[in-house]
Amino acid sequence: MSTRLPATLADIRAAAETLKGQVLRTPTLPAPKLSILTGAEVWVKYENMQVTNSFKDRGAFVKLSSLDAAARKTGVVTMSAGNHAQAVAYHAQRLDIPAKIVMPEQTPQVKVRATERFGASVVLDGETLAESQIRAEQFVREEGLTLVHPYDDPAIIAGQGTVALEMLEDAPDLDIIVVPIGGGGLISGIAIGAKGLNSGIEIIGVESSLYPSMINAMTGKPRPKGGPTLAEGIAVKNVGTLTLPVVRGLVSEVLLASESDLERAVNAFASYQKAMAEGAGAAGLAAMLAYPDRFRNKKVGIVLCGGNIDPRIMASIMVRELERESRIARFRLTINDQPGVLGRVATRLGELGANILEVSHGRLYLDIPAKGASLDITVETRDRAHADLVLQELNSFEGIPCQRINAAGMPI
Repeated sequence: MSTRLPATLADIRAAAETLKGQVLRTPTLPAPKLSILTGAEVWVKYENMQVTNSFKDRGAFVKLSSLDAAARKTGVVTMSAGNHAQAVAYHAQRLDIPAKIVMPEQTPQVKVRATERFGASVVLDGETLAESQIRAEQFVREEGLTLVHPYDDPAIIAGQGTVALEMLEDAPDLDIIVVPIGGGGLISGIAIGAKGLNSGIEIIGVESSLYPSMINAMTGKPRPKGGPTLAEGIAVKNVGTLTLPVVRGLVSEVLLASESDLERAVNAFASYQKAMAEGAGAAGLAAMLAYPDRFRNKKVGIVLCGGNIDPRIMASIMVRELERESRIARFRLTINDQPGVLGRVATRLGELGANILEVSHGRLYLDIPAKGASLDITVETRDRAHADLVLQELNSFEGIPCQRINAAGMPI
C-alpha cells in the first residue's frame, strides 16, 4: 500500500519542518462539555485559529514553497470558492508569487473581497467549481501558470497531514480521529500521518448528506448530490483521483451528517467552546451527535477545520437551535380586543418566568371573532418542560384559547 500513497509519513514530517514558523501550530485540547454532550472523550484540533481561519494554510504553503524560481516568477492559479482561495492568495503574497484565483460566478462578494485583500487576481467564471477548474486549466496552458489543486496534489496532501502529527503529539492515545471530507485532501493526509504513527488508530470521515461524493465513489451507488448546504466547504461533486485510494485503504468508515446535525454542531462549538466553526468545520462533531453509539466511551479527536462562517448565518443557527430546544417559544392567543387584556397576559407570563421577546396583534383574520384579536407572543423559556408549562397555564388563563406556533405562524 505504501508505494501507492501520494505522500508518505516522511513527506508529512518534511512538510512539518517546512511549516515551522510559517503557519500556526494549533492546539489540540480536551473539550469536557462536548464530552458530556456526546458520551465520548472529545479533543478538538482548532484549525480555525490559522490566519485564514482554516487548515488550508498548511497545504497551500507547502505547495507554494516547493516551486522553483521560474514557477514562482510566472505565478500560480487555483480554483476555489472559499478557504483554499484565501490560503493560496495569502501565502502567495507572502512568498511574492503572482496568484490568480478562479471562483464560481455566484461566489459571495465577501469571499471575493477577502481573497482580493491578499493580493490575488480573482476571475469569476463558471456556475460550479468544476467549470471554474476548466478555466484554471486554460490559464495553465495559455500562461504557463502552476496549478495549485485544492486537494489532488501530493504536496497539498502532505501539508494537510501535519494536522495528524500535531494531534497525536498533544493526545497520543486517541482511539479515533474524525475528519470532514470534501475532495479528500485533509483526510488523506491525516490518515497517512496518523496510521504511520499508530496503525491501530481509526480514521472516520464525514460528508454532508447532500454531497455524498466520497461514499458514492467508494460504493458505486449513485446517491443524489446537490442542494444548498451549511457545509459548503465540503460540498464537492468530484473527489480526488489521488485521495480516493487513500480513503479506501486507510479510512474505517465515512458517515453522513444532515443539515440539522451540522447546525447543532456549529451551535455547540459556539455555545460550549466559544469557538467559531463553519458548517464544514463542525462536521466531525455533527457526526458524533448523529451517531453517538459509534463513538461512546472512545477518546476521539475532531478537527475543527475552518471557522469562516457568515455572522448572519451564525446568528440564525443559534436562534434556530434555541427554538429546537424550546428555549424560544411562540404562542398564539385569541383574545377579546379590549383594553387591559394584553397587560394581564404579559403579567401572567412574567409570573411564569417567561421573558417576552416579541408581540404581534392581528385583528383582520377571518378565523377570529370580529371583536377579537389574534395575539402572537414570542417568549424566552428555560427548556421544553418550562415551555409546556407556559402553554398549559395560558390555556387556563381567563378562558383564552392558546396554541404553540412555529416561526411561520403555523400550529405545532
